[in-house]
This record gives sequence, C-alpha cells and structure tokens, in this order.
Amino acid sequence: MSTNDGTIPVTLKLYASLGVHLPAGHARNEARVQVADGSSILDLLDAHKVPRESCHLVLLNGVFQPPATRGEVRLKPEDAVAVWPPVAGG
Repeated sequence: MSTNDGTIPVTLKLYASLGVHLPAGHARNEARVQVADGSSILDLLDAHKVPRESCHLVLLNGVFQPPATRGEVRLKPEDAVAVWPPVAGG
C-alpha cells in the first residue's frame, strides 16, 4: 500500500556500529521509515548513508539477501530490512 506521496512504509534495523545511521528518534536498533515506491534494498541503505562495504549480513523479512541481489529486490509496504556489519573475532 503506497501512500498518496508515492512512498511506502518499511522498517530499517541496523545492528552494532551501523546504528549511527538510523534517523533521530529511533527506538533501540530500528526505525520505521518511508521510501519511494519501487525502491530497492540498496536505495534504502544509500538513503540512510549506510556504507555498502559495512553491510555484511542483510535480511529482508528474515531471508538472507546476497550482495548481488540487493539492488534488484524491490521493497514492499511493511517489509523489514535488517543489516549487520562484519564481525571481527579471534
């Protein structure tokens, strides 16, 4: 369901160091945002200045999205995009 202004609501969840890219007023690690109808996952991430190289694990509604498809998959109303950066350990 697109709004009258041509946007749709989606939830953006950014974990760990990526949380700094969420809009002001977000709760915990997520924010409900509006994107242009027809936007891709990359369009959403670019709009919030999330560095592509920091998007290690990306899920759309709980389903892994490989890097090659993130610019092709179009978001639908009420979708949830969750992103984690690379994790270092040792």
